[in-house]
Amino acid sequence: MTNARLWNHDLNDDCYRVRLMAALAGVALDIRPVDLFPGGEHQSPEYRALNPLARLPLLHAEGMILRQTEAMLLYLAGLGPRGPLFLPEKAPERALMQDWLFFAARDLGAASQARTVAMFGASGDGAALAMSARRGLRMLEDHMTGQRHMGLNFVTGAQPSVADVALFPAFALCRDFNLDHDAFPALRRWARQIRQLEGFISMPGIPDYH
Repeated sequence: MTNARLWNHDLNDDCYRVRLMAALAGVALDIRPVDLFPGGEHQSPEYRALNPLARLPLLHAEGMILRQTEAMLLYLAGLGPRGPLFLPEKAPERALMQDWLFFAARDLGAASQARTVAMFGASGDGAALAMSARRGLRMLEDHMTGQRHMGLNFVTGAQPSVADVALFPAFALCRDFNLDHDAFPALRRWARQIRQLEGFISMPGIPDYH
């Protein structure tokens, strides 16, 4: 369909978000490995020429370079044959999807940082980051509890959206920084729903949620 090329590190949670969105939408990716840890290849002059921000992921498609994960998710959802399922048609659901996308990037960004500190020895206050991540996941837990009471399985409604893809790794990988999943029963149910979606792919550290 298109030659979408992803600069990727298999254990990076943002890279996983992009791979997951592509798989769910039905988009084939040309994966270019980057030795993020311990190699630090993202700091090389060659990579910085592509992305002066020196971070992953990076997506090159249709003559453009995307450097923001959320933009990649929206682009891939609009590209693939199954992608329309993840882009709500109604304005209220679209607005809710965008709100949760911002939440994933801003308020749950601490989860990604806490995991990087715990797993790769990056600098940062791991305990404070884990506490911030717990607060964010508690908000998501309360939201999904309310959704379930209304018979809705996903963040924006009855169908999954790009927001579900953006939010899923923050919860699914939180055991990497010692945050127990048992404290979030609604998120465990939600995660099971996501795992059942056509095209779902996993990564190391994500449990099966029996």
